[in-house]
Amino acid sequence: MTAETFEDTPGPADKNSDESARKPVPDAAAKHRWGGEGVVLNVFSHGFLFIWALMVAVPLLWALWSSFKTSGDILSHPWSLPLHPHVDSWSRAWTKAHMGRYFINTVFVVGCSTVGTMLFGSMAAYVLARFEFFGNRFIYFLFVGGMAFPVVMVLVPLFFVTKNLGILNTLPGLILVYIAYSLPFTVFFMTSFFRTLPTSVAEAALVDGASHTRTFFQIMVPMAKPGIISIGIFNVLGQWNQYLLPLVLNQGDTSKWVLTQGLADLSVQQGYQGDWSGLFAGLSIAMLPVLAVYIVFQRQVQSGLTAGALK
Repeated sequence: MTAETFEDTPGPADKNSDESARKPVPDAAAKHRWGGEGVVLNVFSHGFLFIWALMVAVPLLWALWSSFKTSGDILSHPWSLPLHPHVDSWSRAWTKAHMGRYFINTVFVVGCSTVGTMLFGSMAAYVLARFEFFGNRFIYFLFVGGMAFPVVMVLVPLFFVTKNLGILNTLPGLILVYIAYSLPFTVFFMTSFFRTLPTSVAEAALVDGASHTRTFFQIMVPMAKPGIISIGIFNVLGQWNQYLLPLVLNQGDTSKWVLTQGLADLSVQQGYQGDWSGLFAGLSIAMLPVLAVYIVFQRQVQSGLTAGALK
């Protein structure tokens, strides 16, 4: 073999260099292009969220600071901040417009219905999620099917059912209807949440002699606390802002009205009287507790909604 043959034969180092040369080199322009598109997308999404936040927050803040102004200032300078805040509109709304009575009724109804919904809904969801028995899926889909019926479709049957039971135009009757109305979504959500929880702790408790009731309340409920708080907040918001059910099932004595009924009556009365500051004070009384509840439990709501996804 001649020297020329050895010179023409590629060695290992030459092969590695050829292979590295054949590998595709990332295009700097492509990287720059995708990076630019990502920046544009982030700017667009953040801008959209900022505009949406303004559309939600500005009307709420405007109603709040208008409640500290006089009716004349609201009409003459609607967008200016109150230079000399007046709190007498809040006292008029609380006493003369009976918003205080409606507020107490709403707290009582929503509090009792939320506790009842979470108690019965969590128990039903735990049984459907952890125990296999005949008719399990049928009962589960029966609850899920209840989410498909809007409130308008069941108003007339609910009216006659509550009338025949003797609980029409009563706060206990409204509580029972709220519980029945909120159970389908609560059972649907909590069933999926209980399925994500580990079973080893509950099985260990049963082996140690704990009953199913004790296992549920002392072990499973604390483990499901994020989900319970999350769905509890949704139930509070939905029941606090409910208007059709009280309008149909609680239309008797005005002393038993809830906030939504009181606000509707206040808007009519204050519209004729021209007491716009009292109307905005009533709106603020109904709005602030809901915002406070959401702000306090914001972390629990987020953790409850993402717990199943992280699993």
